[in-house]
Amino acid sequence: MHGHHPRTPEAERSRRWFMNTALLAGGVAALATMTGCSNGSSNASSSPSGAPNGGMSSGGPGGMGPGPSEVEYKDFVGVTTDGKVVHDLYSIHSTGVSTDRVVKAAQAFLDGLSAKERASCTFDMDDDEWLAWSNVDGYERKGVRMGDITDSKRESGYALLGAALSAKGLTQTRNIMKLNQFLGDYNGGNRETLTEGAYFFTFMGTPSTSKPWGFQYEGHHVAINYFVLGDQVVMTPTFMGSEPTSATYKGEKITLFKPETRAGLTLLRSLTSAQRAKVIDSKVSKSGTDMKAGAGSDNLKLAYQGLPGSELTSAQRDKLLDLVRVYVGYMDAGHAEVKMAEVEKHLDQTYFYWLGETEDTSAFYYRVHSPVVLIEYDAQSPLAYGTKTGTGGGQPSGQPTGRMTGQPTGGMPSGGPGGGGMGGPNGTPTQQHIHTIIRTPNGGDYGVDLLKLHLETDH
Repeated sequence: MHGHHPRTPEAERSRRWFMNTALLAGGVAALATMTGCSNGSSNASSSPSGAPNGGMSSGGPGGMGPGPSEVEYKDFVGVTTDGKVVHDLYSIHSTGVSTDRVVKAAQAFLDGLSAKERASCTFDMDDDEWLAWSNVDGYERKGVRMGDITDSKRESGYALLGAALSAKGLTQTRNIMKLNQFLGDYNGGNRETLTEGAYFFTFMGTPSTSKPWGFQYEGHHVAINYFVLGDQVVMTPTFMGSEPTSATYKGEKITLFKPETRAGLTLLRSLTSAQRAKVIDSKVSKSGTDMKAGAGSDNLKLAYQGLPGSELTSAQRDKLLDLVRVYVGYMDAGHAEVKMAEVEKHLDQTYFYWLGETEDTSAFYYRVHSPVVLIEYDAQSPLAYGTKTGTGGGQPSGQPTGRMTGQPTGGMPSGGPGGGGMGGPNGTPTQQHIHTIIRTPNGGDYGVDLLKLHLETDH
């Protein structure tokens, strides 16, 4: 153990200053911060207080950064329907799925770091750093930055991700990173945060086959929280997003979130008209950003909405499981099946909810929510890519061609509230900016409930 390290007042100021400021800011900058991307400043420099000039984020529901709603580890409750945790959902047990490979990969990565690098990325098992993640590009992060280490160390980091994730999960993560670089190039470059290298590793505890530990991999549009206890794994919260979601980068055509989009539509279209009436919220319109359980929403209260699994046919229940499997399937195959078995036990209490239109190209939001899993898919309004409404905008399949037409020199796209080229709740959402998240409600995120059980029984 490394000693518990709550964030110092200086660190709190550095991280929270720009997030709190975002809530008070007006105009373009404030609207931009609500989308979960930066305000498009041309560099990643810091103010004298240590607060980045760009990348301000807002917290709270839909959280795009921890912000003022961030809780400390000791106060973590998790996502609940009413603030009350449902107990006895999780237990310490053998899954029969070895974690040896991920332990060895993590230790190899740490062993390859210099003493200074290792000290910068290692924390206590119950450190507040667990909860201090964000999908915002300009957020000030701790840990080892992939772009600042040698090629061999970086490959060791990818080997760790390869051990923790499935092949699909690793490809998804790497493609998000590549499109982050694409976005930086598209907007003229010179943004250290909009590169493939602007992703960070932090470690909580020490890699072990018996004692609790975990790691976090985080950057713009990616946050993977990976907790390990024996042969048990919790890989939530995991946030994955992208803007754009389809582009050609260095000759490689990359398209993201098609499985998530397809699986949601497939389940919806399997429903009867009466069932659809319960799933699709006719009282709420799809906005530019509808995610509830993003960064900074660790103690979110979110009531069930939509249609429960108990009202689905056998074939429809299979499609619901297929939808969940897309998200769970980004972790290694063995532990993904363990999680799916857990989800299936609560299938009757698994609710499906939808906002927006239902065409293949529609920008919509959906949610899958049960006592043991929460999934959100949110097609959001564009902030930094494209100025057209609809599913694309900009050049979804083209190479970067410099700044967008009409783009201010500060790096923000043209357009305003209600237009496809601007982010925020009033922007027009498209499938070229998608955010997703998967969580484990009722204290399961970050393996908190398992750690508590471990400490109660083994210490």
